[in-house]
Amino acid sequence: MNDWLLYVVPLTGLIALAFAYSKAKWVKAQDPGTERMQEIAGYIQEGSMAFLTREYRVLGIFVAVVAVLLGASRVLAEGGEAKDGLIALAFVVGAGCSALAGWFGMKVATNANVRTTNAARKNLESALEVAFSGGTVMGMCVVGLAIAGLGTLLLLFGQFGLVDDMFVDGVYQRGATNHVLQILFGFSLGASSIALFARVGGGIFTKAADVGADLVGKVEAGIPEDDPRNPAVIADNVGDNVGDVAGMGADLFESYIGAIIGAMILGYGFGFEFIVLPLTIAAVGILVSIVATFFVKVKEGGDPQMALNIGTFGAAAVMVPVIFGLSFWLVGDFGDAWWKIGVAAVAGLAAGVAVGITTEYYCAVGKGPVNKIAASSERGAAPNIIAGIAIGFESTALPILWIGGAILASNWAAGLYGIAIAALGMLCTTGIQLAVDAYGPVADNAGGLAEMSKLPPEVRERTDKLDAVGNTTAAIGKGFAIASAALTALALFAAYTQQADIRNGIDITEPTIMVGLFLGGMLPFLFSAMAINAVAEAADAMIDEVRRQFREIPGLLEGTATAEYAKCVDISTEASLKKMMLPGLMAVTVPVIVGFYDKEMLGGLLAGVTVCGVLLALFQSNAGGAWDNAKKYIESGAHGGKGSDAHTASVQGDTVGDPLKDTSGPSLNILVKLMSVVAVVIAPLIA
Repeated sequence: MNDWLLYVVPLTGLIALAFAYSKAKWVKAQDPGTERMQEIAGYIQEGSMAFLTREYRVLGIFVAVVAVLLGASRVLAEGGEAKDGLIALAFVVGAGCSALAGWFGMKVATNANVRTTNAARKNLESALEVAFSGGTVMGMCVVGLAIAGLGTLLLLFGQFGLVDDMFVDGVYQRGATNHVLQILFGFSLGASSIALFARVGGGIFTKAADVGADLVGKVEAGIPEDDPRNPAVIADNVGDNVGDVAGMGADLFESYIGAIIGAMILGYGFGFEFIVLPLTIAAVGILVSIVATFFVKVKEGGDPQMALNIGTFGAAAVMVPVIFGLSFWLVGDFGDAWWKIGVAAVAGLAAGVAVGITTEYYCAVGKGPVNKIAASSERGAAPNIIAGIAIGFESTALPILWIGGAILASNWAAGLYGIAIAALGMLCTTGIQLAVDAYGPVADNAGGLAEMSKLPPEVRERTDKLDAVGNTTAAIGKGFAIASAALTALALFAAYTQQADIRNGIDITEPTIMVGLFLGGMLPFLFSAMAINAVAEAADAMIDEVRRQFREIPGLLEGTATAEYAKCVDISTEASLKKMMLPGLMAVTVPVIVGFYDKEMLGGLLAGVTVCGVLLALFQSNAGGAWDNAKKYIESGAHGGKGSDAHTASVQGDTVGDPLKDTSGPSLNILVKLMSVVAVVIAPLIA
């Protein structure tokens, strides 16, 4: 029995947090540059933290209400006990850890942006080091708080008997462990709830500002990107942080937790070792991720993409023998289970890498798909948009093959438990994956600061090089998150059928289940419509405001007056906080309504939302990423460069893709898992 691991696992979370703290101190100690650079960076940080404060106030009310309802429903249910109400505590802790990760990550990201700009005045190597260090804080805060929070609750609930004792006189208690894990699912529900609201709210904010800044500033006024004369430019830079740092951090926090808990609940019936194995893999993955960050280096004139790939894919390669070793150590006494579990984890890891490489091909500057979209821009905006849509649809094919292969291989190796382990295999190096992702918005902000501070052109060239790579790494990160969502949702679906006592499977020839299937398939489209409409409405208000300031503020376009940046930040803030509630509430309430009507119909709904949600998320994220980098490719001088007709067309295509890749697309993988987690949480009530 290796119950001492329950004490070690939370310690690895604390190690990650300590490493994040050391990186944050190092970033803060770097030179922030000129007074003008610090002034503009102050606007961005002030707007970012003000938005997050207001968002968390709204979410605090939601968390409090749901916690009370969740705890009370468990206590008052037939057979419920007072200790069942502890699911509310788990829910609050999960939501709190997710929120804290976003807060810490964004605080450091807004410190790192101006220091990255200043480092870019020296060389590319220094700029990458600062930007990546800022992203590393986000990555390590996410995995650290996830493992520390989850590990501590497992200790309290199962080892110290706050819920049930998992061991009595050294003998494993299967039923008690199931009870503990049911309560622990509240942690996953809290993380998923915050993730969905953070992704949707942050996505609405950033894309409303981005669309307004691009269409009025670049296209109508003909001024460069990130020009300080553009009133929406500060809101755009704030949006990079609230959407792509805090929102993305909450997204991967939820994915990470869902994969771990899904594997734990499917493993409890086999023995304690099968519960602690997912936690141990995640804990060692943290240590591997920390080591991998030291290998992300680039020289002046080098390729930042290669440096980041070395860190990401290098960590994944190291985890292969590590996973086999951990499996042999913990479950070697269960016959051939150890190597089969290892095969399942590696199948997931390989599928994640394959999805990442495929995403890079479809979204990276210089690759065929992006070049095709850029070339079509010479013939206008419509050909650009048609090419982007076609490439987005095409980009779903290979990832589905990789995901399907991982499901088949992991199921052959270790059944449904193997599928859950495969999802964890994709996300076991989340620390380095998220560090690479979060580096992107830091680099993007750095480019904006270089433009607004009127630094020499070579500074902007270096930050643009980092930014273009950041677009690709963000797309790769979304690919990992979406692929893991498919596997995690399947594992959670299996957990739901167990907990809801559905013993004969889901028969799709039954009319009730078919209706559930259709309802589930429809929800990702309705959800996407809500998110995209929210961006459109907020962008309309932003466009009107930017036009008003250009028209009414004397000397603004000439550069002799200062724009009213705060008004644009307020427009994005108000719109995002109002519009994020309906899609979020839909994701939480629909499974409850359907589940209490018919538990098997809910099974059909989960299947439908998983299939359509994963495909639609891949399409939107990849199409948007390709449109964005096609614009970046033209801005680098191809097809006439900035100011050309092709550039104007590419800006319009990128504007279409913005809400797809940064609002609705990445939110869909959270929708898929959140509905599955809600189903598992209510399963004991509808069984």
